[in-house]
Amino acid sequence: MQLIPLSSATPALATSADGRAVDAMAGLIACIGGHGFANDALAQLNRWLPVSWLSVFRLSDHAPPRMPASGSYRAPDGTAESWAVYRSSLYRQDQTFLAAREQIGQARCTLVHWHAKEIPAAHRERIYTRHGLRERLSVVCKDQDDGLLAINLYRHESLPLFTDEEIEWVGMGAPILTSCVQRHLDLAGAREQSFDARLSGLTRREREVCERLLKGWTYEGIASDLGISAGTVKTFRDRAFDRLGIHHRNELFALVLVNTP
Repeated sequence: MQLIPLSSATPALATSADGRAVDAMAGLIACIGGHGFANDALAQLNRWLPVSWLSVFRLSDHAPPRMPASGSYRAPDGTAESWAVYRSSLYRQDQTFLAAREQIGQARCTLVHWHAKEIPAAHRERIYTRHGLRERLSVVCKDQDDGLLAINLYRHESLPLFTDEEIEWVGMGAPILTSCVQRHLDLAGAREQSFDARLSGLTRREREVCERLLKGWTYEGIASDLGISAGTVKTFRDRAFDRLGIHHRNELFALVLVNTP
């Protein structure tokens, strides 16, 4: 495991010899607020740095973790399935962010780099080995209520290991990356408040399905997260849409976006 504090004196990203980094960050900014943020942001990052999965964790000492965004690029998307496994039990034993928490008081952001072989066996086998992931590079910073925000970049075994130069690049881009993710989460929070007001007539399961549809999840991912079949997900979707008087997912987006701050 590598723990790499990031100083506020980190050189600007524009000093990178490769202009693709600047283009990728510009594209990332354009993704803020979009319903497919994680997948779109990951596609932009891949213009500069090959990454297979992206997940955003909100970690707290006082509540279970949350994953408000995740996506994949040119690799099978197992982020929802992995999250369901992690949230059900593994997070209670996970100490891979412990060193970052101890370091955060001294730096705005910290990079944490783990090879799959360094991850404890149960965690490694159920997530990394199962999905062919070889390593994780996380940008970790302070979040609300003394929690941590972790932006996790995973490489599939089809890609080479992160090089020292690539890790340095991520360190240079970390302030922009975290600012974009935090701004997106702020906008998503406002959207969820609008969602609560507009969809209050739905049942709990119907709301849970619609919430995940709005985040761009697939039916298979929703099924894995909720512990039900994909067919049952579609049944709850149809019931919710019937109550709302709509027929398609884009109408759900439009319904929630009207008058959203």
